[in-house]
Amino acid sequence: MIEGIMMRGPKKISTAVRKSDGEIVIKTEDLNPNQMGGLSKIPLIRGSRALVDAMVIGVRELMYSAEFFEDEMEEDAFDRLIKKLFKGNTEKATIYLSVTLSLIISVGAFIILPSFIANFLQGFISSSLMLNLIEGAIRVGLFALYISLISKMEDIRRVFMYHGAEHKTIYAYENGEELTVENARKYSTLHPRCGTSFIVNVLIISILVFSFFGWPNPWLRVLTRLLMLPIIAGISYEINKYIGKNDQTLFARIVAKPGFQFQRLTTKEPTDDMLEVAIAAMKEVIPENEDEDIW
Repeated sequence: MIEGIMMRGPKKISTAVRKSDGEIVIKTEDLNPNQMGGLSKIPLIRGSRALVDAMVIGVRELMYSAEFFEDEMEEDAFDRLIKKLFKGNTEKATIYLSVTLSLIISVGAFIILPSFIANFLQGFISSSLMLNLIEGAIRVGLFALYISLISKMEDIRRVFMYHGAEHKTIYAYENGEELTVENARKYSTLHPRCGTSFIVNVLIISILVFSFFGWPNPWLRVLTRLLMLPIIAGISYEINKYIGKNDQTLFARIVAKPGFQFQRLTTKEPTDDMLEVAIAAMKEVIPENEDEDIW
């Protein structure tokens, strides 16, 4: 969030934002029952469902955090366009358009573009497996470049610091410690269930899955990649879930390594006041019944 953190527990979502005057404002809401059952319980399918839910909720809470800093932020062209197209209730329109545009840009930049770049090598490389590996390497490289570039922006750097505060606070809770700044401070900013690791798993697993389809013409490649994305997201989600539950095993530590390396880019050491925000958000979603929060 902008100067804040969202935490999701078994039954609640909480967003804590530190305003310009230093006050921490907390918004808590109950999770929709549909978000806790149904498709969210079916292996593989629940990965795609979780991804869409995370994007919709994330954009909504991002807009909420931005409300506290509207006087400090300039209205951009996108905001003006939305207000013209959707007079009245623009919040839902903004959320769904933002999610749709994010998906289109992400798929275009990190799924389709690498395939077309690798296609230029088809005249020199006949092995479809090698072409898929090169495509995958380009995909991972573009993602690393993108994260490296945006991390140089001051506002994004602060977001990454809050990201680190989130992980440290979760570690403190998982280890049964009292949620204080001192207890959270000592933990790592790298966490096995991080969304960054999920994205990295998607990029890596896509190499393996796409290799089964050979190297057909560009448009057929685009079609197969789009159709297989939900499956890849589902596999990645299950791997992240396994690592989170079994992070002490050798296999889990090996599989978690690539995600941890990228987390070194997307998390930074937080300040104490950032940890205070993370702790405030965390306390709101801890269930009264501890059995409801067993991983």
